[in-house]
Amino acid sequence: MTSQPLAPDSPLAIARELAGRFARTAVARDQQGGTPKAERDALRDSGLLGLIIPREFGGLGESWSTTLHIVRELARVDSSVAHVFAFQHLLLATAQLFGRPDQWQPWFEQTVRERWFWGNALNPLDTRTLATPDGDGYRFHGDKSFCSGATDSDMLLASALRAGQGGLLIAVIPTRRAGVHIHQDWDNIGQRQTDSGSARFEQVWVGADELLLQPGPLSTPRACLRPLIAQLILTNIYLGIAEGAVAEARRYTLEQRRLWPASLAESANKDPYTLLHYGEFQAALEGARLLADHAGQQLDAAWQQGDALDEAGRGQLALQIAAAKVHASRSGLDLTSRIFDVTGARATSAALRLDRFWRNLRVHSLHDPLDYKLQELGDWALNGQYPTPSFYS
Repeated sequence: MTSQPLAPDSPLAIARELAGRFARTAVARDQQGGTPKAERDALRDSGLLGLIIPREFGGLGESWSTTLHIVRELARVDSSVAHVFAFQHLLLATAQLFGRPDQWQPWFEQTVRERWFWGNALNPLDTRTLATPDGDGYRFHGDKSFCSGATDSDMLLASALRAGQGGLLIAVIPTRRAGVHIHQDWDNIGQRQTDSGSARFEQVWVGADELLLQPGPLSTPRACLRPLIAQLILTNIYLGIAEGAVAEARRYTLEQRRLWPASLAESANKDPYTLLHYGEFQAALEGARLLADHAGQQLDAAWQQGDALDEAGRGQLALQIAAAKVHASRSGLDLTSRIFDVTGARATSAALRLDRFWRNLRVHSLHDPLDYKLQELGDWALNGQYPTPSFYS
């Protein structure tokens, strides 16, 4: 895909320059695992951590469409870095959607001024952390899994269940607060530098002004945009992975692929079966791009509606994002496996690690079952029922 000329100081141009730098070490870092500290610091220095923060609070004031395009740009070369970068904006949006302006506005200003990186310890499916009342606040105590980006973060979005009465409490706290312990125990087959391991909360103090209670989690159609932003982030990461895999395969095919002896073509890049595969790759990617970009535009429109957004508007957006995610997941898993059909046996060299694209997408696409996305789409197609808002729909 041809890149359009950009102003050198535009966010997308900055992202492309960063992606070029990240690409040079992506293979080695995939093997190494751990925290992409240098890459996180480069993002801090770039100013892109404030992409969606409104200009009046010092940010760049960009749209979700632009932010998601930048996530996709990074995911083409390094989906782990794209993951933690994307979650930065999801967590900022969570504070804005669930909390009061007098809470999130100072956090936004400090994020820009102090170059804060935000980490995630929300995971509503992990109910091991409990919140016990203590004066005008709470004490969070327990464990939390899948804490993506928590290592090397400055602020943490954390959740706990109210002890003895249920109900989810979500808070924004400094990562370095006493009692917060981030464990470097993430060693999965893909997304190896997202630091999506566990955290331990040892009687961590959470003040009342740090709790996101008004309007609160998933309390209004607008607040219910949070899971849709998360789903569309995943969609763009999957799409970026697929685009990156095909780009790497194309480079290898043009530069190193040998012509199969039985082929009647004059060169490997003219072999009819190779061209057939690339034609299918192109068709799949174009479909995924159109669905993802359309959903991004609709998210921009819904975001601009603010509190005027109603359940039907939110429901329609949920369906569009679900369709985009299903297509990006399925086509991405197919393409990242089939690139070896156009690169050949030598491309399975461990030094190339071309399998990282499939590994990354496979791990990430298990975030929530695709079957349930299809069930939601089917319930709409058959019964006219919008997806019920949850942290995953």
